[in-house]
Amino acid sequence: MTKKRLIVIGGGAAGFFCAVNAARMNPLLEVMIVEKTNKLLTKVKVSGGGRCNVTHACYSITEMIKKYPRGGSFLKKAFQHFFTTDTISWFKERGVELKTEADGRMFPASNSSQTIIDCLMQEVNKYGVDITMNKEVKSINKTSDYWQLQFANESILEADFICIASGGYPKSTQFEWLKNTGHTIEVPVPSLFTFNMPGNAITALMGVTVENVTVKIAGTKLTEQGSLLITHWGMSGPAILKLSAWGARQLANDNYKCTAIINWVSLYNEQTLKDKFQQVRFEIAAQKISNRNPFALPQRLWQYLLQQSGINEEIRWADLPAKEQNKLIKNLCAQEFFVNGKTTFKEEFVTAGGVALSEIDYNTMESKIARNLFFCGEVTNTDGVTGGFNFQNAWTTGYLAAKATADKATQ
Repeated sequence: MTKKRLIVIGGGAAGFFCAVNAARMNPLLEVMIVEKTNKLLTKVKVSGGGRCNVTHACYSITEMIKKYPRGGSFLKKAFQHFFTTDTISWFKERGVELKTEADGRMFPASNSSQTIIDCLMQEVNKYGVDITMNKEVKSINKTSDYWQLQFANESILEADFICIASGGYPKSTQFEWLKNTGHTIEVPVPSLFTFNMPGNAITALMGVTVENVTVKIAGTKLTEQGSLLITHWGMSGPAILKLSAWGARQLANDNYKCTAIINWVSLYNEQTLKDKFQQVRFEIAAQKISNRNPFALPQRLWQYLLQQSGINEEIRWADLPAKEQNKLIKNLCAQEFFVNGKTTFKEEFVTAGGVALSEIDYNTMESKIARNLFFCGEVTNTDGVTGGFNFQNAWTTGYLAAKATADKATQ
């Protein structure tokens, strides 16, 4: 029986997972990965500070899909076939144990992304997957029997099946070669970015982390909770990153100019904080306000908030004037910061946008428009917040494309 060929475009997590699983499930399939750069699995390598945040310890599909600003309902169906537990088992069967951290993120027990890379490369070698690098696809065309891939150097390859796992692109023009296959592209915009606050006094506190804050974008319904990191350009940390993902389209439309309202003490609103102040002033009346911060906030932040509220640090709690107290309450519960611009979060670049999900079968990841053409990973209009969710999308969709291709190749 003649071998059929699957070409996977893109040497990232989704592409690798599709390639190695397809080759394993069907030995009659000749599988090839083509990657346009000279690097493989770059996001796997840098994710989680070089530890690789493989997935998230969430075992409920209903809960999991809440972590995807785009593509949740599509993934709800895809996750029925391959989910977190399957990812954990898949790596475990290949000698890679995953461990769960307090926040639910899962990493290899070795704490090194190289463990995941080595595991995938072992599978590549075991099942004879061919890898070609520095090969950029310029166009894909369908002949009567095959798909034809034309590369930047004019060379041509033919394949029975193609899986596109090229990742997200920041610019619409970079999707042109996919548009030519007849697919709709949802305009890409960045997701997972940090907020720039040029010239704001808060940047003097760079390096300070506040554990549980609430961040809102004024004039919208966007709000997120989590820890926040003050940087030399503005603000970062999980609360900001989640907000950037959910607000990706809105913030792009507003040219990354908005007002962020920060509640530094998430347990309180202005009214309950007023009551708390009465209690505090009674209990520690004689103590200097700068020395005793009753909200467990970092000391540098507390001093900054006192300055912003016009409060003399030498004053005792008992002597705090009403006007300054009200200003401090306002700054604690609803301090406003003007955001002007964004910065990409490390190398974990994620885009919202991509191939329209209505044109893809969620059971197989096959195109509904063109037979034997598959999509997986971030090239589709799916993206998750930070915490291992984008990788779970890659493993699930890569696996489904692999299974469907392996099945079709025997027919």
